[in-house]
Amino acid sequence: MGTNELNAKVKELRELQQLIEEATAEAETIKDELKAYMIGAGTEEMTVGLFTLRYKTVTGSRFDKAAMIDRFGEACYKSFCKPTETRRFTIA
Repeated sequence: MGTNELNAKVKELRELQQLIEEATAEAETIKDELKAYMIGAGTEEMTVGLFTLRYKTVTGSRFDKAAMIDRFGEACYKSFCKPTETRRFTIA
């Protein structure tokens, strides 16, 4: 690809990313409206036409890094850390 083609691709990518961001924001607004309705109705599950909506509390657990470091020290924490490598693509 030449410089002009690359430039056009980057512009197209940015336009598509903007569309995605706008659509995501609109989808989140709709989700928030549906969740607010369900909270107001006092329900965690409801059927609307062909769709079943669920907005339930989910309990999980996560590793508490700060508590481990407080209790066992930074050296212990680091001894269990495994280096990873990823690649990041950015456009500035």
